[in-house]
Amino acid sequence: MPTLSQTNPAGRETELPHIDYFCSTLSPYVYLAGTRPGAIAARHGATISYRPLDIMALFARTGGTAVKDRHASRTDYRAQELRRHSQKTGLTLNLHPSHWPTNGAPAAYAIIAAQAAGGDVGPLLHEICARVWARDEDIADDRVVRSCLAETGFDPDLADRGLMAGAEAYAANLEEAVTRGVFGAPFLIVADTDERFWGQDRLADLDACLDELA
Repeated sequence: MPTLSQTNPAGRETELPHIDYFCSTLSPYVYLAGTRPGAIAARHGATISYRPLDIMALFARTGGTAVKDRHASRTDYRAQELRRHSQKTGLTLNLHPSHWPTNGAPAAYAIIAAQAAGGDVGPLLHEICARVWARDEDIADDRVVRSCLAETGFDPDLADRGLMAGAEAYAANLEEAVTRGVFGAPFLIVADTDERFWGQDRLADLDACLDELA
């Protein structure tokens, strides 16, 4: 990322903060985060990079457990938490989508290609997640991915471009995530600090952190 700067209230030039957002196209919590990470970044003049990754591979590398392998008490509590956060955010959420889990990689490649093309991919990430958790569609289907791109103002043909580059970036994001202490999604890291935020319910803390850096 190029280094950007701004003048703070004291008249001193300071570097703009940057956020790395490690996300999954299959995560209900990324869906519930909505477009808030991008809005928080914009409010603070921060830049943000979206880094979609293979969440199941991340769990395997960092001691996490797939939902199907968790104890019933954990899965029951997860369902309650998802219901409560759905109510808080006002976002419709189907706790048992027909096409989950599915192959989230094609949609992730589209996000990577759209980010490389320029433009705000926050709405695209949210639209993809909504297709899983609110609209009961299969994001492994190329037609769904193309529809998500078009719906959020991107060229649908991005779904078919740069597949090799997308696959390479997808794998690299996983390796970087493991190296930087990421173990779930959404997971946001303020660059050049050790400030890490896991979960859509920690976005207020991210907001406060950026306030302190101003």
